[in-house]
Amino acid sequence: MTDDAFDEFSFLPEQAADNDLPGPLPHGERRELTLSDGRVLSALRYAPADEPDAVPQVTFLHGAGLNAHTWDTTILALGLPALAIDLPGHGDSSWRDDAAYVASTLAPDVVSGIRAWTDRPQLLVGQSLGGLTAAAVAASAPDLVRALVVVDITPGIDPNGNAQQIAQFFAGPTDWASRDELVERALSFGLGGTREAATRGVYLNSRIRPDGRVEWKHHFAHVANALAADPDAARATAERQNAVGAVLTDALWADLGTAAAEVPGGVTLIRGDRGYVTDDEAAEFRRRLPAATVTTVPTGHNVQEEIPVRLGGMLRDVLR
Repeated sequence: MTDDAFDEFSFLPEQAADNDLPGPLPHGERRELTLSDGRVLSALRYAPADEPDAVPQVTFLHGAGLNAHTWDTTILALGLPALAIDLPGHGDSSWRDDAAYVASTLAPDVVSGIRAWTDRPQLLVGQSLGGLTAAAVAASAPDLVRALVVVDITPGIDPNGNAQQIAQFFAGPTDWASRDELVERALSFGLGGTREAATRGVYLNSRIRPDGRVEWKHHFAHVANALAADPDAARATAERQNAVGAVLTDALWADLGTAAAEVPGGVTLIRGDRGYVTDDEAAEFRRRLPAATVTTVPTGHNVQEEIPVRLGGMLRDVLR
């Protein structure tokens, strides 16, 4: 299958059936925004089939190495007009030349997208790296946010999750002969769940280049590959990250504090009991943000993929 012939919304009927979600399916379309420096920010917009121009009420930001389609089933379960943004360096959004994929550099682009594609404050939902970015968005532009939901991340946790496993997974070849090879690689690392889910994830997170080779859409595979090939660069990068880590963590806690004070619907943390936020980190979240809601659910880090229907119901509760 070529990318020209591939309908990125073709998996929705299967996802709805697998999760016993009644129709009708929403109307889905891709949106693009050219930023001031020429880069492109891309997003998916979902609306009821009988009201395709409905303005999004909920905006979603995915985690590192994922893309906007990670939210598809959650959006089906939610049943509301929604926007899912491909973070810079992911999906169909442009890569950054500096490979600076941290909340403070990603948030301004997200703000531009929300202003361009919506006309009202959003329920802003972010998982992992997207959760930290969502906090930075809420702090810098609280007028755009009705309520903030952060999924399985707190400041100080590596937003890439299990860094060693992710680095090993991505630090292989940067291009492949077919998507089937990527599916086999994902399954060999225990990623993707079933073969059907892994195949869907690979198709939505990869592209066919003009030369016929397949590559991941996100930039991280190229970054990880380059670091794996250059141990000195890898050490320098790690030292640099350690040096700025405390500063970034303090800034993110400040962002969450600002969001808690200025966003009308406040802040909610949803964490998996097998995710990356430990009990101690959840307790620290409560201590720093006593007015926030913290909910633990039986799942791992990718809550939106493991229990998407339950997550959709929880988000409806937040809106109510």
